[in-house]
Amino acid sequence: MKSTPAKPFWETKTLAEMSPAEWESLCDGCGLCCVIRFEDEDTGQIIPTHVHCKLFDPDRCTCTDYAQRQAEVPDCVQLTPDNIERLKWMPLSCAYRRLHEGRPLAWWHPLVSGDPETVHAAGVSVRRQTVCETALREAEDALDFEAPEWMVERGTQPRPA
Repeated sequence: MKSTPAKPFWETKTLAEMSPAEWESLCDGCGLCCVIRFEDEDTGQIIPTHVHCKLFDPDRCTCTDYAQRQAEVPDCVQLTPDNIERLKWMPLSCAYRRLHEGRPLAWWHPLVSGDPETVHAAGVSVRRQTVCETALREAEDALDFEAPEWMVERGTQPRPA
């Protein structure tokens, strides 16, 4: 008799029930949350840009000082189960958002694929597609690098055969 494999933690636990290690493992490494975005004061529309935070490594698609990021970048938002509902700017493809909304992880997510490169191969990440905020003269210059395409769901194509 075959035993049924146990379901993975992200299918059996709520975000609030996850251990710190499980929570952190949900990050797919896309880098979309590390891009500079603006909110239109009149419409509330979120405008992402092709400009990344000064701590973001555009080749590795990770924060260079994740543990101390808020000391260096005070407005860096720490994602928690309690604030995910309010963070409407989170990418539609984000694992935290997907699970919060009751959607499964995408096929390209490293926890599903077993490979951290699938997020990049699927075209979901911002790897090598951004410029550092320190290269700009003024913070508002980031609006010259608008990236409205990053507000739509990415990585929706089927898994390659």
